[in-house]
Amino acid sequence: MLATIKKISRHRLSWFLLLLSALALLASGLYFQYGLNLQPCIKCIYIRAAFAGVLLAGLLGLLAPKQSIMRLLAIALWLISAGSGLYHAVELVNIEQTLAAGGFSSCALFAEFPAWLALDKWLPAVFEVTGSCGGVDWQFLGLSMAYWSMLILAAYLLSAVVVLIGQLGRISNNPYR
Repeated sequence: MLATIKKISRHRLSWFLLLLSALALLASGLYFQYGLNLQPCIKCIYIRAAFAGVLLAGLLGLLAPKQSIMRLLAIALWLISAGSGLYHAVELVNIEQTLAAGGFSSCALFAEFPAWLALDKWLPAVFEVTGSCGGVDWQFLGLSMAYWSMLILAAYLLSAVVVLIGQLGRISNNPYR
């Protein structure tokens, strides 16, 4: 089983699918922002940055999937991005639930990216905060965008953990196995 997961992770197609899925999610976020005029809050921007990190992990894995170092770096970036995105998605869902219950909650108005990764300065059209937290302006099947992001990022994190564990498998060169 582990060897099969490792074999799959050594193919470009698997990394391309990861990259493509993250690109589709980023594009849908931009469509919601610019097409439907739903403005992103700080947590939404952090979630968007996490999807961008997953996209970069897919690109890194796509470049050299057979090299262990590159594959492990890609998996590490995938894990970190999905984990941090999941953290912010859970916080945003909690804010939405608190406000829906009649409580009070707020979040920062400006992104606090590190100076070496000032995404909001480099790409303001994609990573600039223009909304406030907690407003549920869109739902699909009764779930908010934050809730869907939480589910997707949890799936990304789980799959990254499975792929990481799969790296422990040994691939046999025996053609009869």
